[in-house]
Amino acid sequence: MHIRKEDQVEVITGDDKGSSSSRRFAKVLRVLPEKNKIVVEGVNRVYKHLKPSAKSQQGGRLSKEMPIDVSNVMLFNPATGKGDRVGFKFVGEGEKRKKVRIFKSNQEVVDA
Repeated sequence: MHIRKEDQVEVITGDDKGSSSSRRFAKVLRVLPEKNKIVVEGVNRVYKHLKPSAKSQQGGRLSKEMPIDVSNVMLFNPATGKGDRVGFKFVGEGEKRKKVRIFKSNQEVVDA
């Protein structure tokens, strides 16, 4: 998967597109590869209404982030200051060969 936990991403489609939140880029909290979805901090928030009960004395509204499709976000490129597409390439020789993520615009390695 091109996006991993703790990555900075920009939402490119949907209700939370661009700067609808207080900041333009947000952090990925969870990755759900089997569903091809991710949970992004402050994006796609929903409210669950809780009824007061014997276990929890207080009712109210619980706010939480729901998953969005991974195709709706782009990885943040600090060199350009914008969202960027991600590709893969192999670096190194022989046994030390390693697969790394790169930005498509400037061919820089994402994870060092």
